[in-house]
Amino acid sequence: MIRRVLIANRGEIAVRIIRSCRDMNLEMVTVFSEADRGALFASLATESVCVGPARAADSYLNQTNIISAALKTGCDAVHPGYGFLSENPEFAERVIEAGLIFIGADPESIRSLGNKASAKKLMRANGVPVIPGSEGAVRSVNDAKEIAREVGYPVLVKASAGGGGRGMRRADDESQLEAAFSDAGAEAFAAFGDAELYIEKLIPNPRHIEVQLVADRHGGIVTLGERECSVQRRSQKILEESPSKAVSPELRAKLSDYAVRAAKSADYVNAGTVEFVLSPEGNAYFIEMNTRLQVEHPVTEAITGLDIVREQIRVASGLPLSVTQDGVTFSGHAIECRLCAEDPERDFMPSPGTIDFVHLPGGFGIRVDTAIFPGCEVSPHYDSLLAKIIAHGRTRNEAIYRMRRALEELIVRGVKTNLSQLYMLMYNKDFLTGRYDTGILTNAPQLNLEEPL
Repeated sequence: MIRRVLIANRGEIAVRIIRSCRDMNLEMVTVFSEADRGALFASLATESVCVGPARAADSYLNQTNIISAALKTGCDAVHPGYGFLSENPEFAERVIEAGLIFIGADPESIRSLGNKASAKKLMRANGVPVIPGSEGAVRSVNDAKEIAREVGYPVLVKASAGGGGRGMRRADDESQLEAAFSDAGAEAFAAFGDAELYIEKLIPNPRHIEVQLVADRHGGIVTLGERECSVQRRSQKILEESPSKAVSPELRAKLSDYAVRAAKSADYVNAGTVEFVLSPEGNAYFIEMNTRLQVEHPVTEAITGLDIVREQIRVASGLPLSVTQDGVTFSGHAIECRLCAEDPERDFMPSPGTIDFVHLPGGFGIRVDTAIFPGCEVSPHYDSLLAKIIAHGRTRNEAIYRMRRALEELIVRGVKTNLSQLYMLMYNKDFLTGRYDTGILTNAPQLNLEEPL
């Protein structure tokens, strides 16, 4: 059994992992950059080690320093959290080569699923529906044009190593395709060091649905329901909920089956998320599999009662899952809002600075995952996420009412935040009815307190 874990991350997810480690009576070591010397996660751990300057490339992405810190502090495992090195197969390999346990997917699975083009080929071969498009990477704009003519416009040009909307461009006709191909390739190379692209048919007005799963080394795989992730800005999720109003029991069973097939096709172990787009006609298509813990995992924990980080640590220790599929039960509805340090008046540009005052919400059915406190610095060097507010209720309406109450109680001063936009969503007619898609923020962003629930 793992006894001492190095957490190769920062912020709220580092705090989140620390809490599960404490529940399991494990020791934990955190790493921090010079910019995070006074951070909450650095003080909550058993031990904490500085691994470099503020720049992420010199600290949280510095594989040598992180592995060295794990070895010097007597750790036997590394948890990567999400982001940074969590889906880097070379890092996972180096952790294992150093004699440590990597609390995540195997390097081979990360590699095979991390390339979006090869992942789609793998899914096709295993009966998981994928969006029509190129069979693999597209090498030239002429090849892209030929594929686009076959599947029909509009199309998306996407980075094979992409994520978060980077390295992705839309082309509505052939006159736009060349620029889309060039721009997507340049952005992909800048963001991921890999300019490889693929083409797929654009599904208009889709919903973004994902299935959480956990798999062990004893043949056990459990799916933990779906999450609706359609509330996005610039392809970045800002609100998630579970279950989805768009998913019927029949579709839920199909999605669960597809997710299990996806996991088995890559001999997958540990926590993972299979992501789909759902067309207005109700057809689900695989888009990618994330080989790590997701930011939005708390909504699944709220409705299942399962600690996903605990399951990750059990699996990495060689233990079977603590629950079988028949033992997974669902209770009520959960919503997560992502509070970010962003300025709504400046097109949601990051808003770093010092937090002067914080009041976090609480009460029945509310959970807050955060690492902020009065006097802490919000660094310009890292992601702008400040906190995740999770509301759980017996029904979707009850979860919405509780989220309204939580957002009304929430106060953060010293930096600009997206709190007003999150609050507006709790009164958005399309959101309230559950009839929304990924265009919800573009189509109906206005606050209307007169709309009845």
